[in-house]
Amino acid sequence: MDSSSYPSETGLLTISAKIVIAGGFGVGKTTMVGSVSEVPPLNNEAWMTEASEGVDDLPPNGKKSTTTVAMDFGRISLHSDLLLYLFGTPGQPRFWFLWDDLSRGALGAIVLVDTRRIDESFAAINYFENDSDLPFIVAVNLFDGELRHELDEVRDALALSPDTPLIACDARDRASSVEALRELVTHTLALAKVSTPG
Repeated sequence: MDSSSYPSETGLLTISAKIVIAGGFGVGKTTMVGSVSEVPPLNNEAWMTEASEGVDDLPPNGKKSTTTVAMDFGRISLHSDLLLYLFGTPGQPRFWFLWDDLSRGALGAIVLVDTRRIDESFAAINYFENDSDLPFIVAVNLFDGELRHELDEVRDALALSPDTPLIACDARDRASSVEALRELVTHTLALAKVSTPG
């Protein structure tokens, strides 16, 4: 777990940490970073063209016209002494090679899920369960503001470990996205406490 600390203007020790926002194509990663960032978010969005037809499986609403081709970046002060740097991963399989670099040095990850296309979530969950040692939580994005399936049903469909937190989150809503970040930090700290001999 990498983080850095430095004195803030208030004299308190400020800790900064990197958080990864991951998930399949079109699940709301760019939206989540943008909804909470206190600085203008940086994103590497490119227009989707006919070249991506048959390669990128568009979300059900058909309104997606751009896609992240490298990463999204934002920053939020979660508390007066905790500064989080948010890195959103690209969702298409052809950009998954970037995930290792984006995850390096991170405190933890949020995997966003769209239950209308739940199969898009398996690769991200598999990555954090098997190929990464990062703590992570899973957040069901409330498209259209509604939870289409009970969280227990989603947990079963994703075959999530009982130890992996599963929450609902509206990536468009700042308060809801901040709550997801708090859940991740709480989960990560709890795991660190358990693994530290005491």
